[in-house]
Amino acid sequence: MEDQNTKDTLMMVGKIEGWSYLILLFVAMPMKYILGIALATKIVGMIHGGLFIWFLVALYNFHNSCKQGIKLTFIGFIASLIPFGTFYYNKELANLN
Repeated sequence: MEDQNTKDTLMMVGKIEGWSYLILLFVAMPMKYILGIALATKIVGMIHGGLFIWFLVALYNFHNSCKQGIKLTFIGFIASLIPFGTFYYNKELANLN
């Protein structure tokens, strides 16, 4: 049961972190460079940074509790760096057991 909770937590954090990344890239960055509102990237960037760290902690906890191997953990880390990557990773996690 603990493994399922850890996986569910990782999937939830992945969705939130993924959306924050997309908001940073497609809303805050254009606001900064097109409209000249630099505050947008500062605020959204800090929020995204905190969510990114939360995702890494959740990924670490998932790795330790579920024992799925380093490959799945590595894919999760790489997915967190790519836009829409965490959504792909959540699909992979949903297909586990």
